[in-house]
Amino acid sequence: MISPNDNGFSDADIKGLKLAFSQHCSTANEATSSELGTALPPANYRTGLHFNKGVIIHEQRITSGGIWMESPIDVKGKGIARSLDWHLATMASNDREREEITYKLLECLPRSVLASLQRRMTPLLQFDVVGALPTELSLFIFTYLPAASLLACSLVSKRWHTLATDQVLWRRLCYSHGWEWRMDVAAPTPWDGLGDADPADAVIREERDEDEGMGDEEEDEDEGSGEGAGDVIDFIGDDSVDWTSMPMNIDDIEAQGLSHLLIPITSAALSSSSTSAITPISRITSQHGVLPRSAHLAPDYKLLHQTHVLLHNRFCQGAYRRRILPGADAGGHSAAVYCLWLWTYPAGLDGRSAPLQVLFTGSKDRTVREWDLRTDRVRRVVGELHDSSVLSLCVSSDFAKSGDGEEALASEPSSAGFLVSGGSDRRIVVWDLGKDRLVKVLQDHLDSVLCVRVDSGRLVTCSKDRTVRTYGFPSLKPQFVFRAHRAAVNAVSVVGDVIVSGSGDRSIRVWNANTGALISTFEEHHARGIASIEFKPPYLLSGSSDMHLRMFDIASSQGWSTNPEVNTIPSSTVPTLTSSTSHVQDNIAMIPGQGMAPFFLHSSLTRSMPDTPRPDANTVVCHACGSHGLAARREQERHTHLVRSVALGEEFAVSGSYDLTIKVWDRKTGALVADLNGGHTGRIFCVGFDCTKIVSCGEDQRICIWDFSHGIDTSFIKL
Repeated sequence: MISPNDNGFSDADIKGLKLAFSQHCSTANEATSSELGTALPPANYRTGLHFNKGVIIHEQRITSGGIWMESPIDVKGKGIARSLDWHLATMASNDREREEITYKLLECLPRSVLASLQRRMTPLLQFDVVGALPTELSLFIFTYLPAASLLACSLVSKRWHTLATDQVLWRRLCYSHGWEWRMDVAAPTPWDGLGDADPADAVIREERDEDEGMGDEEEDEDEGSGEGAGDVIDFIGDDSVDWTSMPMNIDDIEAQGLSHLLIPITSAALSSSSTSAITPISRITSQHGVLPRSAHLAPDYKLLHQTHVLLHNRFCQGAYRRRILPGADAGGHSAAVYCLWLWTYPAGLDGRSAPLQVLFTGSKDRTVREWDLRTDRVRRVVGELHDSSVLSLCVSSDFAKSGDGEEALASEPSSAGFLVSGGSDRRIVVWDLGKDRLVKVLQDHLDSVLCVRVDSGRLVTCSKDRTVRTYGFPSLKPQFVFRAHRAAVNAVSVVGDVIVSGSGDRSIRVWNANTGALISTFEEHHARGIASIEFKPPYLLSGSSDMHLRMFDIASSQGWSTNPEVNTIPSSTVPTLTSSTSHVQDNIAMIPGQGMAPFFLHSSLTRSMPDTPRPDANTVVCHACGSHGLAARREQERHTHLVRSVALGEEFAVSGSYDLTIKVWDRKTGALVADLNGGHTGRIFCVGFDCTKIVSCGEDQRICIWDFSHGIDTSFIKL
C-alpha cells in the first residue's frame, strides 16, 4: 500500500506507482495503438514548473507508444497527480478502466483533499431536469403543484423562481377558488376618524315560540335609542401578536411571502382612537389611506392569491376591526334594522372609473338606506314606499331577456340594478337604482312578506300567508304560487331553475322554478321552525329556532349539524322524494347548464340519515389529516337562541342569532372557526359577508362591520 503522509509520497511510493501504471497502460496501448496514434503532451504540462519547496520537474517526453517513460523521482507528494492526469485521460481504453484508475488514485489522497474534491464534484452530479425542459413543459409540470409547493420551488434556483412565479400558474389557482382581479382599480377614499367605544348593555329577551313566522318580533320589541351608533371601533385579537408570524393553514405567513402585506399591530396602536397610530407599510398604505393605483394596473395573481390566504387566516383567527355605522343622529336608521344586502356597482356608472361597494339596509322605520362603505355615510334614502317595517330586501341586475318568455320593457333596465324590498304591509316594492325611480309595487300576498330573492331573471317571494310566489324579472309578470307549506314560509333561496323554501312547519321544500312542480320535501329538517336558509348548489344551510344550524348536501345526503341528535332522527322523518308524473326517475337534474355544473337529486335522499355514512356531529375533525377525533363538541360553541340569519360562502358559513353572537363555521366540517360577540346589545336579525368583512344588523339599531382586511390593500380584489 502507498503510505501518504503530510510531506507527500516517498520516492519508493512514486517508483512503485509509476511501474504499476506503466505495466497496465502498456497492455492497453498495444491493443489500441492503431486507434490512438501518437499521444501528445498534456496541455498543462510545462517545463520549469515548481512544486513542493522548489523541486523542479524537468521536461518529460512521451514515446510514440504513449507511455510515460521517465520516472518522476524528483516529484514529491501531490505533484504526481498533475503528471499522471494525462495517463488517466488517454491510457485507459474505456470508462470502466478510467473509473478504476481514478479510484486507485483517490485512495492515495489525504481526506482533506477528498473532501475538497467532493465539494467540487457535487455540481457535476446535479442535473435540473425540469429546468432543462422547454418553458411550456416546465410550466405544465408546475400546474400540478399547490400554492405552498410553488412558493417552496421559487427558492430553489433562479430558473425555478421564474417558473414558480409565472402569472399563468397563479391565475389558475385563483380561478379555481373563484378569486378575480378587479380591473380599473381606483384609490379608496380615506377613512377619517374613529369614535368612542360603545357601551356593553345586555338586553335579555323572553322565550317565545317563533315557529309561525319571523315577522312577529316587531310587535313587542323595544325601539332602542340608537346610542353608541357611529364610528365605533374595536380591534379584536392579541395585541402582542406579530401578524407576520401568524400560522397559516397551508404554511406560515413568512413561508407564504405575506409579511409585506401586513401592518404590524401594537398595543400603542390599540390605545389610540386614530388610525394615525398605525404604522403603515409604504408599499400598501400611506398615512391618509390606501395609496392610489394605476387605473390599468397589470394583474398580479400571486399577490391576489396571497392576500386571499391572509384574509382566510384572519377569519380563522377571529382577527377583525369592528366599526358601527352612524345612528339616527347622523342620518342612520331610527328603529330596529331587519335586513341588509351587500352590492357592488359596476365600473363606469355615474362617471366612476372603478366599482363601488355599498350596503343596503331595511328598517322598522319604514325606510331603506344605502351606505357608502368607503366613507360609512348614507348615500341615499328610499322612503315612503312601505307603510310598515321593511323585513327583507335584495339587489340584482340579473334580468331575463325578452326572448326568454319575458315581455319587452318600455325602456331598458339600468345596469345599476333593481332594489326589491318586502315588508309587513304585504307590499313588494321594486326600485330602479340607476334611474332612482319606482318601478312597481306588488301586493299579492295576504300577510307580511318575510323574504325576497332574485336570480336568473326570476323574483321569488315568501310570506306569513304560507305561500311562495314567483314573478318574471324585471317584467314582474306573475308565474307560480306554491302552497304546500303548513305554516309561515320564513325564507326562500333561488339558484337557476331551483327554488328552496323553509317554513315554520319544520320542513324544507325544493321546487322546479320552470314548471312549478314540487321536487322534494325534507320533513322535520329541524326540531323546530326553520328561520333562515341559503342554497348554493348542492349545499343547503339552514338555521332554526331549535338554536342549531344544519348543512346538507341534497345530492349526497351528507353534511353536518350542531345538533347532536341529528343522527337519531326516525326513518319516517327523513327527506322524501315527492312523487310526480313528471319526476319518476331516480336522478333528477336540478341545474341545467348556464356555466354551472349540473347536480342531481338521487334516490339516496329517501334513505334514513343513520344509514348514510357521515361524520358524527359530536366529533372534532382534524384540519391537518381529516381524521375524526372523539372529543365532544364544546357546548359553548353552539348558539343558545334562535338562529335568525345564515350566509354561505366558498369556505365559511356565518350565522347570526338572538343570543347576540355571530359565529363563523368551517363549511366542510362544521367546526367553529370564530365567535364574534360584543357588537350588538339586542337580537341579531341579519348577517352577510364577503372575503374581507362580515356585516350584521339587529334590534339595537346598530349596523356592525367586522373588518378582517384592516391594514391590507384589497383594492384589487373583486368583491
